[in-house]
Amino acid sequence: MNTTTANGEINMPPKRLARLAGAMYLLVGIFGGFSEGYVDPKMYVPGSAAATAMNVIANPGLVRMSVVAHLLDGTFFIFVALALYILLRHVHKSTARAMLVLVALATGIICFNAIFQFEGLRVATDTSYTAALGAAGANALVMLLLDIQHYGTLAAQVFFGLWLVPLGYLAYKSSRMFPKWLGVVLIAGGVSYIVDLFAAFICPEIASAIHGYIVIPSAIAEISMVIYLLAVGVRAPKYT
Repeated sequence: MNTTTANGEINMPPKRLARLAGAMYLLVGIFGGFSEGYVDPKMYVPGSAAATAMNVIANPGLVRMSVVAHLLDGTFFIFVALALYILLRHVHKSTARAMLVLVALATGIICFNAIFQFEGLRVATDTSYTAALGAAGANALVMLLLDIQHYGTLAAQVFFGLWLVPLGYLAYKSSRMFPKWLGVVLIAGGVSYIVDLFAAFICPEIASAIHGYIVIPSAIAEISMVIYLLAVGVRAPKYT
């Protein structure tokens, strides 16, 4: 079955495209959860270069898997945004384009961050760095690289949050393709991402205490979107 038109545009039934977006969004969650939710905290010990370096040395395979997971996370995230752009560009093309740009920025940061994590592994496991810098110097360099990766991931959170706002707007205004409550939840999730980020940079002591609560709206928003895309796809659009 041909899925492209004569001018090269994708011509796939909306429900099928929505479910494809949902499947890829699920993969984003899996790869992102593994790398950012499991491996990164397991390797990175804030304020302790020796502990961070030892974690990396003890788990080189896990770090390599995390680097690949970051790259796959970004790859699937781009395709999710492209699929949703095709579904929702009829609602408001400029807003749909803004959504794509925000996802591209988030993906670029996450994928570039993976280089710092990989270089941290190389420094930790290559004895030439220890010979040149000493054990303490090599550990400090590993810590610096993973510090950059950690705060770079936080910076990417700006765009991980902001992309949910145009997505929520498009879902809300989408001629009943998506329920309006889902659009509202997506916008609230985007706001919670931004609040969590600013707290992490401006008042980290408070951020650590409220993080578990602040991320609840964003988690609900993204999980709801994935479930809706997979279970329902989209309703037939009602054009005006």
